[in-house]
Order: sequence, then C-alpha cells, then structure tokens
Amino acid sequence: MKKTVDLTQGPIFKQLVKLALPIIGTSLMQMAYNLTDMIWLGHLGSNAVTSVGAAGFYIWLGISLLLVTRVGAEVGVSQSLGKKETETAARFARHSLFWALLLSVFFSLIVLLFTPELIGVFRLSTGPVENDGISYLRIVSLGFVFTFMNPTFQGIYNGMGNSRLPFYYLLVGLGLNMLLDPLMIFGIAGFPALGVDGAAWATFIAQMVVFAIFIFRFIIKKEIINPDFRRFKLSKDISLKIFKLGTPVATESSLFAVFALILARMITKWGDIPIAVQSVGAQIEAISWMTSSGFATALGSFTGQNFGAKNWSRIRKGYFTTLGIGIFLGTIVTVCFILFGRQIFSLFLREPEPLEMGIVYLKILAVSQVFMIIEIITRGAFSGIGRTIPPSIIGITFTGARVPAAMILSAESMLGMLGIWWAISLSSVIKGVTLTLWYIMVIMQQKHDSSTAKRRTLNTLIPSRLRQSIWVKNNE
Repeated sequence: MKKTVDLTQGPIFKQLVKLALPIIGTSLMQMAYNLTDMIWLGHLGSNAVTSVGAAGFYIWLGISLLLVTRVGAEVGVSQSLGKKETETAARFARHSLFWALLLSVFFSLIVLLFTPELIGVFRLSTGPVENDGISYLRIVSLGFVFTFMNPTFQGIYNGMGNSRLPFYYLLVGLGLNMLLDPLMIFGIAGFPALGVDGAAWATFIAQMVVFAIFIFRFIIKKEIINPDFRRFKLSKDISLKIFKLGTPVATESSLFAVFALILARMITKWGDIPIAVQSVGAQIEAISWMTSSGFATALGSFTGQNFGAKNWSRIRKGYFTTLGIGIFLGTIVTVCFILFGRQIFSLFLREPEPLEMGIVYLKILAVSQVFMIIEIITRGAFSGIGRTIPPSIIGITFTGARVPAAMILSAESMLGMLGIWWAISLSSVIKGVTLTLWYIMVIMQQKHDSSTAKRRTLNTLIPSRLRQSIWVKNNE
C-alpha cells in the first residue's frame, strides 16, 4: 500500500502546491469532459450547445448532491489521520462509498423518470433543441453512478494526502472521452454519426472506465489503505458525521444549481442563444473555479490534519499562503477575460451574435474572479476545521439574492439581459469579502484563546505565594 502523507510538518508552501497540483489537474480534467463536448458540439451550431447546456444543469445538481459524501470523506479521513486513527479513516472511506452509491442510484432514477419535464423547465424551442436535450440527459443519467461515485473515491485519496493517483486515473477517462467525442458525434472510423447523443455516450463510457479503475486500485489492490468491506457495518455515528460535514456544502451547491436554473429560465426571455452563451461562459469560468477548488481541497486536507493535531499556528500560515496564491491566480484570469475574451470565446462559438454576447459576458465575470477564488479557498479552510455551515450560510444567502437582484437589474429601465449577469458577478464579490472576514475572525479568536490558555498554564507553574505577591504588586 502507498503511504499516506503527513501534512502536520514540513514546508507549507511546497506541501500545498504538491497536493494541489494533481487535484487541479483532476478538476480540470473533469471540467474538460464538458469543454470537449462544447468544443465539438460547437461545430454543429449553437442549438446543440443549448441542448447540452440545459441538460448540464441537472448533472451539476447531481454532483452538488454527492458533495455530501465527497466532503464527508475528505474531512473525516484527513482529521482521523491527523489523530493517527487509521481504522477510523478506513471506516469513513467505507461509509462514504456506501452512501454515494445509494444517493447516485436514487438521483439517476429520478432523472430517468422525469427527463422531459426537467428539460421542459427551460422552455427551449420545441423540436431538435428540446429533443436533443432530453436524449442527452437520458443517456448520461444511465452513468450517474460512475459520474457521482468517482469524486467520492477522489475525496478519500485527497483526505489521505495523496492527490496524485486520482489524477492519473481521471487522465485515462479524459483521454478516452477526447478520443470518442469526434468519433461518435460526427461518425468517424466506422462509428455512426450520433450528434448530441454521441457526446453523451462518450462521457458515459469514459466515466465507467474511470470507475472500474478506482474499484480495481482502491478496493481490490488496496493501494492506499485497506478498506476491507468485509468489516463494513453501518454506523450511525460515522454516517451522521459524514452528513453533518457534507450536507451544508451539498445543500449550498444544490441551491446554487437551482438558482442558476432559475436565472437560466429568466434569460430565455431573450431567446435560446443566451443559454448557449451562459453555458459556454460557465465552462470557461470553470477553469479559474476548478483551479481555486484544487487549492481549496488541498488546504482542506492540510487544515484537517493539522486540526486533528491541534496545530493552529500551522493552520493560519497555510491559509494565508493559499490566499496569496489565489489572489495572484485571480488577477491573471481577470486580465485574460478582459483582454482576450474574443479569442477565448471563439474556441466554442463562432457565429457573430453569440460571439459578441460571449465577449460581454466574460468582461462582466472578470470583475468577480479574484473574489470568487478567495471565497472558494476560504471554503476549503472552513471545511478543514469541520465548520462547513458558515460558508453555506454566506453562499445560500447571497447566491439566493441573485434572483431578486436579477429581476431588478434586468428590467427594461435598467440593464436588460445584462442585469442578470451583473447580479451573478456582483454577488460573488460580496461572498468573497464576507466569508474571508468571517474566517479571519475565527482564526484570530483561536489565536487569542490559545494565548490565554498558555498564560493560565504558566500561572499554574508559579508557586501560589509568588502569584499572590505579583497580584498584590500589580494592584497597589
């Protein structure tokens, strides 16, 4: 078995970067599934992109739901290892996979039963656009067990400080998806030309292969820890801890997807093209979102182990180091969105109207990139100390505020359609500032409490007569 990584000692910057880079690569690969689909489907036109974009909201919703088990695994495993409790870490791994399987099967059945109604929410143009969306969603939902359980496997590895192995496994899936997409969409090398359905089948096959690799390497080969499912016995305490850790994050992310769906429905007032633009823009923005999420996950594992070891000084240093990295990355993304929006967006859509609309969309998003990144990083820091509720409070409150803000700003007397996009961007600014201030207050309070505790400990070491004479002298 591979050794887990001890994050409670050693150079902080080096450890964070070493842990984060494979996670970022893994996250970007997961995003690349959608990007690859968008790039190839863009050759079919904006209608195909609109169909997949609508179906993508439900994939997003499912991944949000399964954050329960991924976050539960990452935090539970990392904190257990910080306490040197390897068997408890294995129990968290077993329970996370058990609940991931149940939740993914449940969500898959719901989507399969109500696919037409779910796509109908978007009020897309009847005919090919709506029909392709229904067909795509049905196919990918057959593989939801693979799509949603793979991140839970990844969470277990991350919690153990080994983010490199999931990167390799997901790299296989991405390579397979990139190979199959053009073959199955356009009918190359003897494959039938399946169009939008081809993109769905390519994703299904790739995710299934990655799932098989995880099963073989983690469960059969026991490469990082012995999960020993023969010892699995459903524990109420472990299950409650997983749901306590993961539910706030999953709830917020699920509501985030729901609010995004509401905003997408609002924007259909201006036609199908804005849906395509918003779908592509979300995939482009996901580059910075996924990169910062990689550092957030690394920080969460780092913080979790040090929290288990009660090393608050190291927790503070790790947070501010990661925050500096995030601000630097956010600045680069902001500049790219403003100066190179046309070049970036033209990779996906080349038709004049959606291209010009996409350039404006990226400029609006540019305003919030630094703040979005520091919010995500701070979210990881909160997860590491087991406090997942504060980020959820901030996230739900201000993401939910996007809906009424969009209604006001999108009025004809205000900004029209652009008001919806400004509501999204400005709310990210507020979330980033508010959550960062909250976390800084938490760690400063902990520093104060630690200093007080040390003074009390020192006082107990001073003879009582000497303490009394010092007290008398200070109060004369």
